[in-house]
Amino acid sequence: VGKKDTPTVGGKGANLGEMTQAQIPVPPGFIVTAHTYTRFLEQSGLRPTIQELLSSLDYNDSARLQKVSEEIKSLIRSTPVPEQIAAQIKKAYRQLGDGPVAVRSSATAEDLSEASFAGQQSTFLNVVGEEEVVEAVRACWASLFEARAIFYRADKGFEHMEVAIAVPVQRMVQSSRSGVMFTLE
Repeated sequence: VGKKDTPTVGGKGANLGEMTQAQIPVPPGFIVTAHTYTRFLEQSGLRPTIQELLSSLDYNDSARLQKVSEEIKSLIRSTPVPEQIAAQIKKAYRQLGDGPVAVRSSATAEDLSEASFAGQQSTFLNVVGEEEVVEAVRACWASLFEARAIFYRADKGFEHMEVAIAVPVQRMVQSSRSGVMFTLE
């Protein structure tokens, strides 16, 4: 995958693909696509409920924003992942060789020139087991509705239900050093 695939794999997924193509050593993994997240919302029937909760929200009312955020995240975390989707995630995890993985959020509206959603969604490290990976993917989906992410989307003029989230799952590496680099052109 690469930059052209951002609508499918999100900003982080696209950048991981670009680094892989440039032969930078990136831990192996797979990506649960943004389309899969959208299918989850549709098959579960959550989309209209989430839209309703967000429709009359005053984004400057911090207490109400937190309450709506928690309600949406709870709905997503308590809704079962459809069996076909869960089976595909489990199969990809087995093909990766089981063991500890990083389950990372990759929104379709992140790492853009006009907006940066960096750090607004969740990442889970050292996740082990098929069921645990599925649960971490669902938790990443829920994190698209963190209060700060809802506020930022509203502030930047993004339609909440137009932004989707992909989830890269990568084998964990035990590093002796690590860091983060941000660039600005």
